Amino acid sequence: MNNTIKTGIAAFGMSGSLFHAPFLRCHPQFEFSAVVERSKKKVHLHYKNAKSYNSFDALLLDESIELVVVNTPNETHFEFALKAIKANKNVLIDKPFTTTAAEAKQLFKEAKKKGVFLLPYQNRRYDSDFLSVKEVVESGKLGNLVEVHFRYDRYRNAVVENSWKEDPKPGNGVIYNLGAHAIDGIISLFGIPLKWSKHSSSVRPNSQVNDYEHVHLLYPNNLQVFVTISLLVADPQPAFVLNGTMGTFKKHRTDVQENQLNEGMKPDNELFGVELPESEGILTTIDSNGLKKQEKIAAQKANYMNVFEDVYQTLRMGKGYPITEEEIIAQLKILE
Repeated sequence: MNNTIKTGIAAFGMSGSLFHAPFLRCHPQFEFSAVVERSKKKVHLHYKNAKSYNSFDALLLDESIELVVVNTPNETHFEFALKAIKANKNVLIDKPFTTTAAEAKQLFKEAKKKGVFLLPYQNRRYDSDFLSVKEVVESGKLGNLVEVHFRYDRYRNAVVENSWKEDPKPGNGVIYNLGAHAIDGIISLFGIPLKWSKHSSSVRPNSQVNDYEHVHLLYPNNLQVFVTISLLVADPQPAFVLNGTMGTFKKHRTDVQENQLNEGMKPDNELFGVELPESEGILTTIDSNGLKKQEKIAAQKANYMNVFEDVYQTLRMGKGYPITEEEIIAQLKILE
């Protein structure tokens, strides 16, 4: 009996064509069944068996579809996810989950009424660089953590014309587009913070959205965590710096999966998710005698396929999804 999870994607731009369709094709428990293409019809060039619908409402009328990926512009996530839930579909929502915590709470409430799953898509939990950070934290080699920095450094001085991400609408700006990744990663490592403060600004010429963000999160035992996101950094700093009572770990943003997908590499390629040489993180420790030691920490092979495996394990095997409702609500409160 064919028990694959027939899946529809709400849009076939960068997100749909890069971060969803290739994995749905490669994972044996999923079937990429349909997509919404409002203007250009191109899915058939790569996925001959996928249906192309003209509207999201038309996709929802397809009774064979069990899971819907909501990967439309940020401010539409709530509206589209609610429609899908009311159509008795399980839903996987791209980041940011919604634009407000109140919207997320309503979606979870409706999903429970309908008996469907509502799942956040946070693929950066499976970046090789983040997994290296997680490995070092869990090893205890840093002792008690004192100060942690997560950064997204990019240089994009010019405003991108005709991009919905540049529109001053709810859910736009770097805190939602990149901060959602960073805050999710921090919550997954350290839990929900005791309190936080935030500074936002718009620094690029003619920018209508916030393109600089600094968030300070306070945790028990006086752990200080800082998130900095800027679109005006010409020489990126290490993306992860962790200082503890026994040492420091530094790691640049070195995950290769997005570039590999852009180049056409498939997720089942044995080289997919393997970091380039000389991409190791640096662990510096001080022993009880005061001697300093440095070692390179090589990243394990990473794969966003793990997101879809998590979805499969939840929908078919009844296992708990690794990102909880409580974590998403906390994340959105910080993003707001």
